[in-house]
Amino acid sequence: MRKKLVLLLLLSAIVAIAQTRPAEVGVVLDNDLYVSTVNDQYYTNGVELFYRQIIPHKKETVNKRILEVRLGQYIYNPQTNRAEKLSKNDRPFAGYIFGEAGINTFYQDQSVLKLGAQLGYVGPNAFGEEFQKGFHRLFGYERIYGWRHQIKNALAVQANVFYSRPLFRVQQRFVDFQVQAEGSLGTVFTGLSVGPVVRFSLTKLIPIYNSNLYDGALQTDKNKTTDHEFYFYIIPKLNYQAYDATIQGSLFNDNSPVTFPLEPIRFNAEAGLKFRRNHWNLSYVFIYRSKELKNNDVKSYYYGSIGIGYLLY
Repeated sequence: MRKKLVLLLLLSAIVAIAQTRPAEVGVVLDNDLYVSTVNDQYYTNGVELFYRQIIPHKKETVNKRILEVRLGQYIYNPQTNRAEKLSKNDRPFAGYIFGEAGINTFYQDQSVLKLGAQLGYVGPNAFGEEFQKGFHRLFGYERIYGWRHQIKNALAVQANVFYSRPLFRVQQRFVDFQVQAEGSLGTVFTGLSVGPVVRFSLTKLIPIYNSNLYDGALQTDKNKTTDHEFYFYIIPKLNYQAYDATIQGSLFNDNSPVTFPLEPIRFNAEAGLKFRRNHWNLSYVFIYRSKELKNNDVKSYYYGSIGIGYLLY
């Protein structure tokens, strides 16, 4: 009863805030099972809950600013979930849990700047083992062996930056191009990715500052809830990864039983469909990651991502 009361109060508070400023709530679900029923390895599951809200600004060059808060958990496995022997751990078991807060700025020239910070844990404190074993029991999947070899606890402190801008100034009706760069610095991930972005649509594309491509669907004008979009996009990326605690263990000690050196240069890509109509924001994305560590048994992998958002006006 107490849990239900707390949940009801939380939902009431969100709705009350959204009545004064437009907001969005939703979830992002990552899993390799969304691409293949037999693929269950490496980055194997991710869950993110998010809340976004428009915040005031006074700059003429800015179309809108959005405050974003996220809670997330990522889970990583070796190639097999029966990895009780150390020799079967071609990639460490690891969990990462975090809270994130950031400001997303959408400019009138259709460029986008996102700044964010994360706090959390890598290791047993991330509850990756408990979540995955419980999930497998619930749906009747195979038992998992090997979590006792997981990356040990390490505090996560992260700073993230993302920037995108139009690649060409010529306005396109059904296709447009951007170039994006994103970087991370912290005790879990440190790296940089750069690549072009292409959107294709059978109807006229909505400007980036109002599109759900970079989570900009929220608008101050409530009449704009009638806007809709449906498009395909693709993003090939060149990635440089300097550090990854889910593979290398903590920056400050070497007490994890299984670690590997990184493959610093990688090719990553994503392609997907995004849809928005009235209050609903939906997406499905296919994500490819090239080999990420120095081990002859490791190969590239892929997974799917499903996003569901609801706009509160």
